Amino acid sequence: MKIVFASNNKNKIHEIQSMLPENIQIVSLESIGCFEEIPETAATIDGNAILKANYITQNYGLDCFADDTGLEVDSLNGQPGVYSARYAGEQKNADDNMNRLLEELSNKSNRNAQFKTVIAVNLKGNQCLFTGIASGEITLEKKGTGGFGYDPIFKPSGYENTFAELSLEVKNEISHRGKATKLLIEFLQKV
Repeated sequence: MKIVFASNNKNKIHEIQSMLPENIQIVSLESIGCFEEIPETAATIDGNAILKANYITQNYGLDCFADDTGLEVDSLNGQPGVYSARYAGEQKNADDNMNRLLEELSNKSNRNAQFKTVIAVNLKGNQCLFTGIASGEITLEKKGTGGFGYDPIFKPSGYENTFAELSLEVKNEISHRGKATKLLIEFLQKV
């Protein structure tokens, strides 16, 4: 089975493709001729995943899936949440985002946080949502060179290392995106 993944984020594409069995292959937006930025204007993570999936289905007539992810920090009332990629501005710079978050948490003792990923899949005229959550805490400083986004400052519960210090295999096992992708795979293998 081939299915469009409504994302231009090469890190996400690599992460998800590495989890998929050989019989499920991702088709890129580039491959279908979609070069425009898909709007992410919803007020929720679920809403943005749905917007992106619907954009491809409505404009290209193709089955697809899309995801959206947010980092929700307890002491910041769930922020940055839906604004995680743009937390420090429209340039979507991971270092700037992490620096802003570390600064905002500098005087807070509660550093508990969770990553939430929602995958919306549009298949054969139906839409399903799959959610994955990874709980943990924000570290005091950046550690590790792997992963992307907030990975160098997120330490998952039960681990001494950040996502950026873990192997891709371990991260895929325990991460928010990994959990949501497993649910997606189970769904796709039944259709």
